[in-house]
Amino acid sequence: MPLDRHGPEVDLLYPLPPDGQSWDHHRVYTNYFGFSVPEHGLGIFVYLRCQPAFPMCQGGVMFWQGMDNIDALDAEFFDYEISMPWPTITEDSVTTANGLRFEFIEPGRIIRLRYTSNDGTSRMDVTGTAATPMVARGHVTPGEENHFNGVRQPGGFEQFMHYTGEVVVNGTTYTIDAYDVRDRSIHQLRTERQDAVQVPPTCWAPMYFGDIALNHGGFEAPDTDPVWTEVYTLPPEKLVPVSGWIYLVDSDEALRIVRTHRHVLEHHPLNFMPIRQELEIEDERGRIRWFSGEALSTGNMPMWPNTNMRCAVYRWQDEDNRICHTVTFELWFDRWQRAMKRRRAALARG
Repeated sequence: MPLDRHGPEVDLLYPLPPDGQSWDHHRVYTNYFGFSVPEHGLGIFVYLRCQPAFPMCQGGVMFWQGMDNIDALDAEFFDYEISMPWPTITEDSVTTANGLRFEFIEPGRIIRLRYTSNDGTSRMDVTGTAATPMVARGHVTPGEENHFNGVRQPGGFEQFMHYTGEVVVNGTTYTIDAYDVRDRSIHQLRTERQDAVQVPPTCWAPMYFGDIALNHGGFEAPDTDPVWTEVYTLPPEKLVPVSGWIYLVDSDEALRIVRTHRHVLEHHPLNFMPIRQELEIEDERGRIRWFSGEALSTGNMPMWPNTNMRCAVYRWQDEDNRICHTVTFELWFDRWQRAMKRRRAALARG
């Protein structure tokens, strides 16, 4: 059954607790935007995370190039503050204390993203125009379903955008013309507690090929001998996509991804981001599609404590040899990081 859609009103939905009511400190509203200039290996990461219980927010931008970025400060430019006051919200904009600004020219369809660094040498002025509907989803991160208290219905949406404009990185100007996904979480209860979530690394792989758009979040298949099987035991019913949908332009409908087979062929030797992988997906009507991907650059996403989250400008190819480029990212927890570190040390010893 095709997935539901959100209306434009959710773009400016930032409720605070009513007087006298206390909300869980892990409740969040988030906005994610990512896009790239693949011919230069340039990735752009834009994020806002609001915590209404306090109320406060964190967020900023990162522009990265190159394969060997390990720390956030390895990026070409990085500005991310974790203790900002609640953003300034008007009837058509959201602005943070460090100057990140979302202007909703037409909520649900056209958004302008603006930012200028303190010294003025790095800046962003990019407009995103909807290429798909706002596809509704529930939980998107592993473990959320186990830490929700039921006070409000959690959810969010994902939507592909056509981004145009320019980004200036340390004085060098890059023209933006990219299709990539944006993501909005609303009322998610996303715990930060150490070891509270014991699952394998989860990779989110958005792709846009014109007639189809998809976003898949899921694990490496256990029959590919992944490292995660050394540290986690998952029952078969948990080895399903964490989230996933495919939008069919011709029929104007979004279908659930019900089965996947993901095979990571190579991890980066230092930051452990998957840099070559294959993905097979099956939608709710039984159609199977196959994709292969390769990273052109990698970065370190800074926004979630007690995790590692890496990102990459990815070149994806489908079974018809069509090419698209998106920002692909993967999140993992401490047990897997230590297992990879042990394996790296063993390989170094020979």
